[in-house]
Amino acid sequence: MCGRYELHTHPAAIALAFGLPEPPSTPPRYNIAPTQQVPVVRQRSDGTRECVEMRWGLVPRWAKDPSVGVKMINARAETIDDRPAFRFAFRHHRCLIPADGFYEWKPTASGKQPVRVGLRDGALIGFAGLFERWLAPDGAVLDTCTILTTEANDLLRPIHDRMPVIVGPASYARWLDAAQLDVADLLAPYPSAQMTWHPVSTRVNAVRNDDAALIVSVAPIETAKDAAETDAAAQKTPVQEKLL
Repeated sequence: MCGRYELHTHPAAIALAFGLPEPPSTPPRYNIAPTQQVPVVRQRSDGTRECVEMRWGLVPRWAKDPSVGVKMINARAETIDDRPAFRFAFRHHRCLIPADGFYEWKPTASGKQPVRVGLRDGALIGFAGLFERWLAPDGAVLDTCTILTTEANDLLRPIHDRMPVIVGPASYARWLDAAQLDVADLLAPYPSAQMTWHPVSTRVNAVRNDDAALIVSVAPIETAKDAAETDAAAQKTPVQEKLL
């Protein structure tokens, strides 16, 4: 799945990477979470692209309550053309969600280790996304989006069995063009050789933490725990060891 990601690249570079006519108003963010407003790249009717803000968590146009979006932050690529919640958006409202990297939590004997995943060359990521517009009874408009997921590649499978669908730059135009119906090949796991990951601080667990230190590589939980235990043992005096 994809439940947390980060985007810190300069807006001008984002515009260049996604073919936008102007830089988006996107400040650096290091801990983007569901239900927050996120930048989304979509294609206008005239074929040009724009970057707009949408709430992360898709609300189908026929939903009675927008709270359903909390459960729809991700859409399984294998079933998007079958599920009523995503079928229309898949056929008409495809988008790209820019990111520098995303977070997952790797199970270990010492607890879940958060890791930051990105592309090996440091390039921007374009998550395959869908978007929808929901109209409230009072006429208020709510634009929402979801990130597609697929089975994990070999690199990420030990961490999680799912991963976000990543669209390569050469395929941006085809994914964004709703007239292009045959896009199933773009929903495959991204090549392991082009990706990398490293452990990061457990501070990322709290959404309130949002700073550049979150993406810095740290010692794994198990290594840190072993080091702490070794230091504690080395600091014990003979009397303390006898009492223990």
